Amino acid sequence: MKTRRNLVSSMLLAVSMLALAACGDDTSRVTVKLTDAPGDDFEKAVVTIEKVYLKGGGAEASGEVVLRDEPITTDLLTLANDTADLVKDAEVPQGTYRELRFVISGAYVQVKEDGVSRVYATANYDGVPDGVAVDGELQMPSYSTSGLKVKFANDADVTVSSEQTQKVILVDFDVAQSFGRAAGGSGRWVMSPVIKGADLEFSSNVLVTLQTGTGVQLPVVDDVQVTLSAFTAVLVNAEGSREPLAFSDANGDGTFEANFKFLIPGTFQVEIEGPAGISFATTPGIPASVTATGGAQADVAFTITAAAAL
Repeated sequence: MKTRRNLVSSMLLAVSMLALAACGDDTSRVTVKLTDAPGDDFEKAVVTIEKVYLKGGGAEASGEVVLRDEPITTDLLTLANDTADLVKDAEVPQGTYRELRFVISGAYVQVKEDGVSRVYATANYDGVPDGVAVDGELQMPSYSTSGLKVKFANDADVTVSSEQTQKVILVDFDVAQSFGRAAGGSGRWVMSPVIKGADLEFSSNVLVTLQTGTGVQLPVVDDVQVTLSAFTAVLVNAEGSREPLAFSDANGDGTFEANFKFLIPGTFQVEIEGPAGISFATTPGIPASVTATGGAQADVAFTITAAAAL
């Protein structure tokens, strides 16, 4: 994640979910959902997914079970803290599959460089909107042929069985780790997708809360009273991708929260960013470390212990 799960997210592809509902003695139904986390200085990260399939195992041990073969184009940055359906109720033979793969045929990114918005696209990519000028090349290895393997913890298989009425797999397309500048000063960008997966029942969320300590008054900056809604929580994953999320009092009870959803379990750092023009201190200190375990919510509670205008 690099500010906003950096040219990431929680893409936290972003993510993908497989929902299984029994539809016969030998098959189950599969739904695939996509999620993503935004990237620092990225304005758009658009990809076209040509096919989604399971490989090996099950009733077709040496072949493929295609879940979707109709192209879909999506801007990953619109999926931060959310999901979108890629596949809905595909009928799949029960069994254990070695791989879940995505075939990606093209992409473009729109990034802010030196204050200027620029577009980098794969060759002859139809996903670039009419009238948008392409400033440079986005290189992409051969993900349009064999596809890209989703990485599961411990290289786990995908099991489709009738024992569960629903099975969901979360897939996170980490934009921050998936796009970057090519080495050598060529000016090109490179797409090397990083997509992680886990059973949704073992996925996590991190709830960050923020309050002011007893007697602490937030300052006035430029004649405007600073409030907790002006602060932002930032979740940083093990790879360094950063996802910001503004605090809000969603329940109207005075508790300001930022809830990071659809997370692959792991260890994260949590930071707090304040508005321009103030300095502040918190308990615990920044950054705070948190471990999100499977199927559970991790909580991090910050208290502002001092604040002043600069």
